Amino acid sequence: MIEPKPLNWAPAADIGYSVIRRGDGGMTFTFTDLSDATLTHWHDFALEHLLGADRRTRNLYDLRAVKEIPEKAIRMAVDANSDPSARNIRVAVVVADPSVAEAIINVASLAEAGSASAMKIFSDINQAEAWLARSLDQI
Repeated sequence: MIEPKPLNWAPAADIGYSVIRRGDGGMTFTFTDLSDATLTHWHDFALEHLLGADRRTRNLYDLRAVKEIPEKAIRMAVDANSDPSARNIRVAVVVADPSVAEAIINVASLAEAGSASAMKIFSDINQAEAWLARSLDQI
């Protein structure tokens, strides 16, 4: 069995997200806000982890507590998703509201040409987990 990479993440008072290591070696990100401090912290953390991406990873982004996505968040997500190291990542995004889902879909369409990761949007966390658990040839 391959040991999961260290998470190297610590909570901070001014950020609105948390991260835990998943059993499959990926990460679960849970966002409560998309403030500038949160976005900057997340972007730096995500890019740092992409530098060492050496195997397939499954990440879950839980955005159910976020009511709207600012344009800056979309640009930062496109930037991180365009990194060549993201090719090894499967991303499930879980949202609570159809308008938030539409904003995420717009991110996916903006990043499609340069997108590296496989990404799918869900409104049900159990469906997201089931999709992440599928083997790559079933995606």
